[in-house]
Amino acid sequence: MAEYMIPKKIQCLHDDIHPQHLSYHKRRVAVTKEFTFDAAHHLHLYEGKCKSLHGHTYKLVIMVSGFVNEIGICIDFTDIKKMYEEVIKNRLDHRYLNEVLPLMNTTAENMIVWIWEELDQFLVSSGEKQRGTR
Repeated sequence: MAEYMIPKKIQCLHDDIHPQHLSYHKRRVAVTKEFTFDAAHHLHLYEGKCKSLHGHTYKLVIMVSGFVNEIGICIDFTDIKKMYEEVIKNRLDHRYLNEVLPLMNTTAENMIVWIWEELDQFLVSSGEKQRGTR
C-alpha cells in the first residue's frame, strides 16, 4: 500500500489555477449515483411467487448525461440526490407500489419506464433539460 503523502501546498484559485482552466473539456459526459429503496408489491396474471404480496429492496442507478459547465461539472451529485429523494424516495420508499404507481402491473420493466418519465419531468421543470442534460 502506498504511503499517504501530505500535499506540499494546497492549490489556490487565481494563484495556482485560473478560472478558464477549471473545465478541462466541453464534451458530453455521464455521471451515475446509486440508491436503494424498499417497497412491497404483487403481480397480476403471474403464476409464480410474485403473485403474492411481497417486498424488495430495489436498487436504482440514476445516470445523468450532459455537457460540463465552466467549472467542469455536468450536474452536482447533491442535485441527483435531491432529484431521487423528491421524485422517487418520497413517493415509493416503504410503500405498496400497486397503490401509489399509476395503474400497471408493477413489474421492473413497467416501473423503470415510469421512473424515467418522472425523472425526465424533474429535469424539465428544474431547467436542466435546457442545458442539454438528459
